[in-house]
Amino acid sequence: MKILIAEDDPAFRQLLEDILVTWGYEVVVTRDGNEAWQALMAKDAPQLAILDWKMPGMEGIEICRQFRKDAKENYTYIILLTSQQRDEELVIGMEAGADDYVIKPFKHNELRVRLRAGRRIIELQNELLAAREILYEKATHDSLTGLLNHEEILGILDKELARSERDGVCVSVIMADIDHFKRVNDTYGHLAGDEVLRITTQKMLSMERPYDSIGRYGGDEFIVVLPECCIECAAALAERLRSCINRDSVDTSEGMIPVTISLGVATSGKDGKRDGHSLIKVADAALYKAKENGRNRVEIAPDDGMRTEFQPEPDTIGGKHNEDPDSGR
Repeated sequence: MKILIAEDDPAFRQLLEDILVTWGYEVVVTRDGNEAWQALMAKDAPQLAILDWKMPGMEGIEICRQFRKDAKENYTYIILLTSQQRDEELVIGMEAGADDYVIKPFKHNELRVRLRAGRRIIELQNELLAAREILYEKATHDSLTGLLNHEEILGILDKELARSERDGVCVSVIMADIDHFKRVNDTYGHLAGDEVLRITTQKMLSMERPYDSIGRYGGDEFIVVLPECCIECAAALAERLRSCINRDSVDTSEGMIPVTISLGVATSGKDGKRDGHSLIKVADAALYKAKENGRNRVEIAPDDGMRTEFQPEPDTIGGKHNEDPDSGR
């Protein structure tokens, strides 16, 4: 485990470093309080620290006070080195934010035991944080596809719409649905259907911009939230998604399965005239129209007189725009 030491006395600092290295610690050495503060503020800061109470720059007790004010999520266990032996002085150190103290000159085994206690606390706290991350992931993501779940993607849409109304920018939404997905389940089985969902999801994520969000709206239907994206750009992205998924059949345990999707696109407009519910409603209506018009296509929700069918450039199409590889569709 990495440990920080802050000690201005060169001989004592070297002694302390040698002891800690012998015990298996990776030691970060600082010579005064200012260097120690910078090391504690670093991205990969140690979670164990031994700070001298009295040293140039920031004293150890002041570092404790400031550090606890700006506390990071990952806890840092701080031990103060002090020559103070009066109870009231030690109480001040603990109230400042120190977790423990060692009085100079210290016994090696005493320091080792106190460090072991600190390590246990740090390890337990890290385990709790990891468990919380797992719970958060399960609460906000779909277990099959790994996409944001229904509640989370709608929450993101509401936040982006509120921001867009404040900043005067657009938010666009793409509703996407796998064509004849029930037929896939009925023909190849639900396990193969799950594989189709996962692989289709991976293809969609490969086309995602860093600031976009994709969620599983329900069943085989997905929603893509596109901040600061006009209707033309959203339609172009929808076409790229359609082409990417249509280009190759999905390789499943039951063989190669041809997959296409239909997509509906809508935008809030810069005036923010559509809320989340109405935006999804009009995008879903456009998706339904894409289904009615032959599937494997992009339709745009009417807005300010725009055309409702997206006409891609010829070089963006993987095949005929409304061709369906599954006969009988």
